[in-house]
Amino acid sequence: MNKFLSPDNCVMQFITKITNSVYLNILWFLCCLPIVTAGASTTALFYVSLKMAENKEGNLTKSFFKAFKENFKKSTKIWLILLGTGCLLACDGYIFFHMKFENTLWTLGTAIFLVALAAYAIVLMYIFPLLARFENTIPAMFKNSLMIGMRFLLCTALMVLIYLIMAITVIFLFTPAIIFGEGLCALLCSYLLTGILKQCETNAQEDPADAVVAKAQSQI
Repeated sequence: MNKFLSPDNCVMQFITKITNSVYLNILWFLCCLPIVTAGASTTALFYVSLKMAENKEGNLTKSFFKAFKENFKKSTKIWLILLGTGCLLACDGYIFFHMKFENTLWTLGTAIFLVALAAYAIVLMYIFPLLARFENTIPAMFKNSLMIGMRFLLCTALMVLIYLIMAITVIFLFTPAIIFGEGLCALLCSYLLTGILKQCETNAQEDPADAVVAKAQSQI
């Protein structure tokens, strides 16, 4: 029994990670409430989740709000760009859906829209984890997010699956699962991203001129 309750036990470590992800999900949700701060909140969430994936989380609250404060300006600008782009894509999707073969440009326009939507989804999933780990300009962050997402398609597909399963669970199966929500998704995605981000960091150190991303930010 003592072995089972030991902090070093893999089962206890798993329970601790899940519990921490719930706590982070609550912090993330509260800090997203003004909506405009959603970018900074998501960056802070991934900052801590990536540390959790490497067993380096430390004080969760301190790490979360440190990252929230340090990345607030840049992450807010990125989020506002993404929010505006998302609204534009939503309007385009509504128009294309109601056009339905009513003119010859529908097929071409829909194809372009779907490509743009896929690119938007890739950037949305990768840009905040990258911002949480690396320092770079905003245009470079968008470019790197898309490049990495397209390069590591298996990781991208798995991340989409994680978010899709969570959305289906919350909306159609078990609404209280929202308590796990983004916190659990971020943690699972962080396990997938850890190796990729380390590879990017190694490339940056070996060849700064051609690296995918800039040097890593200092960690707590």
